[in-house]
Amino acid sequence: MRWFLHLAYKGGGFSGWQAQPGGVRTVQGVLEDALGKLMRCPTPLTGAGRTDAGVNASMMVAHFDTDTDIPDTQRFIASLNGMADPRAITVFGLTKVADDAHARFDATSRTYRYYFHLARTPFLEPLSWRAPATLDIDAMNEAGRLLLGVRDFTSFAKLHSDARTNICRLDCARIVPVESDESGLRYYLEIRADRFLRNMVRAVMGTLADVGRHKISPSGVIDIADRLDRCAAGTSMPPEPLFLHEITYPYWSPAVMCPVP
Repeated sequence: MRWFLHLAYKGGGFSGWQAQPGGVRTVQGVLEDALGKLMRCPTPLTGAGRTDAGVNASMMVAHFDTDTDIPDTQRFIASLNGMADPRAITVFGLTKVADDAHARFDATSRTYRYYFHLARTPFLEPLSWRAPATLDIDAMNEAGRLLLGVRDFTSFAKLHSDARTNICRLDCARIVPVESDESGLRYYLEIRADRFLRNMVRAVMGTLADVGRHKISPSGVIDIADRLDRCAAGTSMPPEPLFLHEITYPYWSPAVMCPVP
């Protein structure tokens, strides 16, 4: 039997999602250890994607297989939450799916959010990047709209990665005000695509920040993309303000979404 696990995690303190050799602490590794103890046998997890060290996920999906049914899913979730890292990982749901369902390959889109704020405060960092107060949000949004026409994101991808192609279908890249913020000084980059390359969102955010500072024009992002050169794009931004926000499937959706401060 195959199960979808719906969870969220705070990336600080983890060396990313993917399990690694040598005792490196990862989200997948911690969960697999807890699952193995709970199931009393090794239970590998397959995640919907990989997040880098320090990156958060307000929604992650992973699948695992069992030989027997799990009749009380709520009790299972409570036990798993208690055995994993309760301060950094929260499991929200467990759903039985078809045996050929795949958390990674069946996902039709992924949405990330990169949070930033325009005023000094001791309460938001490191989960939000403090940007210059003069950031031009309109120019950043214009550049984001132009990025929707880009297909090859080599200029925004980590060098020497194992990706077989750097082609992505970008459906959304926009700067959005945080609704709960009465000051009007908190925003996030919302970016949605069928797939993402390593460091892609942080490089896009770094480039849009350069547009916001008027270091480059909004149309300059097209020239950067056309050069197919990572050195042409902006800096890779800090990982802590980045959240994997949503993953969509044609046959499944989560019952609840994790709130983000």
